[in-house]
Amino acid sequence: MPEGDTVWRAARSLDRALTNHVITAQFRVPALAEIALTTQVLGTVSRGKHLMTRFATGQTLHTHLRMEGSWHLYRPGEPWQRPGHQARVVLTSDDRVAVGFSLGVVELIATTAESDVVGHLGPDLLGPDWDSEAAVARLSREPMAPIGVALLDQRNLAGIGNLYRNELCFLIGAHPKTEVSRVNVSRVVLRAKALLEANKERANQCTTGDLRPGKRTWVYRRAEQPCRRCGSSIASGELGDPSRSIYWCPSCQPQPTGP
Repeated sequence: MPEGDTVWRAARSLDRALTNHVITAQFRVPALAEIALTTQVLGTVSRGKHLMTRFATGQTLHTHLRMEGSWHLYRPGEPWQRPGHQARVVLTSDDRVAVGFSLGVVELIATTAESDVVGHLGPDLLGPDWDSEAAVARLSREPMAPIGVALLDQRNLAGIGNLYRNELCFLIGAHPKTEVSRVNVSRVVLRAKALLEANKERANQCTTGDLRPGKRTWVYRRAEQPCRRCGSSIASGELGDPSRSIYWCPSCQPQPTGP
């Protein structure tokens, strides 16, 4: 699943390409297939992992990338890089074609109702209204929850996906199953903010400071490879959603024991 910085970049690209332009929208999802829409784009913003493209009609196109989604920008007539059958939305202006592929959510809502779909989210790590104190408070609400579960809960922090969940746990020296009450939540929030800020301009996310291929992460997707700090073999397993594996160093992040 794309991280919050990926969605932030997508919002910025759409905003720069389409804002103040008149677009014709083609929706390739059953619920919107019969809607014909030509209108001016007022702007696109991200909220956590959600994208909001606002129209002069008073409507907002709400999209979510989920696991496989992405937005591409093309010049008119330029070949698409993904198959046409994967396109869910096509927004065409005078000089740009924005195509949303394999989007997990595509819906038109009233702009005044945006809070109905994103109001439950915690502080947005890359949002203009970032509030670190509120983030700490939300992340601390369930002290018995595993930190690896709490970090993925968008009601606590908006923008963290599986990559940053695993890398943050390594950076604070906590196994993903460690209870929230046993970690320094303020430190977690500070690190999370720093990671997304450092990566929001990069196409390739990096948590190690080494941008070379194969060197960019500490533990994420490095099962059975040596820890970059101590040489122990990186372990992997499941926690919560089985589609999102956890990774940890058994030496740097020992599993919690006891009460």
